[in-house]
Amino acid sequence: MKNGHGFRIATIAVAGVLAVLFGPSGAIAARTNTAFPIPAVDEPVATARSQEVAVLSGGCFWGMQAVYQHTRGVVSATSGYSGGEAETAHYEMVGRGDTGHAESVKVVFDPSLITYGQVLMIFFSVAHNPTELDKQGPDWGPQYRSAVFFSNEEQKRIAQAYVAQLDAAKVFPQKIVTQIFPLKAFYPAEGYHQDYLRHHLDSPYIQINDLPKIAELKKQFPRLYREY
Repeated sequence: MKNGHGFRIATIAVAGVLAVLFGPSGAIAARTNTAFPIPAVDEPVATARSQEVAVLSGGCFWGMQAVYQHTRGVVSATSGYSGGEAETAHYEMVGRGDTGHAESVKVVFDPSLITYGQVLMIFFSVAHNPTELDKQGPDWGPQYRSAVFFSNEEQKRIAQAYVAQLDAAKVFPQKIVTQIFPLKAFYPAEGYHQDYLRHHLDSPYIQINDLPKIAELKKQFPRLYREY
């Protein structure tokens, strides 16, 4: 429903109603238990500081970006678009749902402090609900799909193994629908989308849909949590 400027007020109002009726949306409400497994297949912790990139899509990029900005070992998190072409990587066009793009976040992290598998653990556990197809909470459309855009074969292997692990453990009552695709390109979103949560803490949309994710990150993974 957050498909453009004209929809934003309606989205906030509907999100409030949904929260009252059903409670906050997200991975926590969808899970069958509270203990979230660590990845059985992962890269080793790096012995020297460096940078690696993960590109993930899980609903509105406002909350996703903020979750990773609160994650220890993350160097930067940028809202943007992945899956489509450069000429359609614009908010109003992506909001139509026919560009192939998904609202995504580019996570630059230090693999000596956090592994790719741990980045995925946060993605699947608190950042979004991976069992919702082409929607996330009050936002509907393929631009809000769950996706992992891998940069190399190692990332692909870790992501596929983790999805299989979570499904086998029946962490969620429904099957994970996350798509795992090669990363073609990432296009940063417009400036007003960057650090959106930080600048709009009083927004009902943010309070209902995104602040609970950060609270869960701190609760579930205190050793991976950090303040701004």
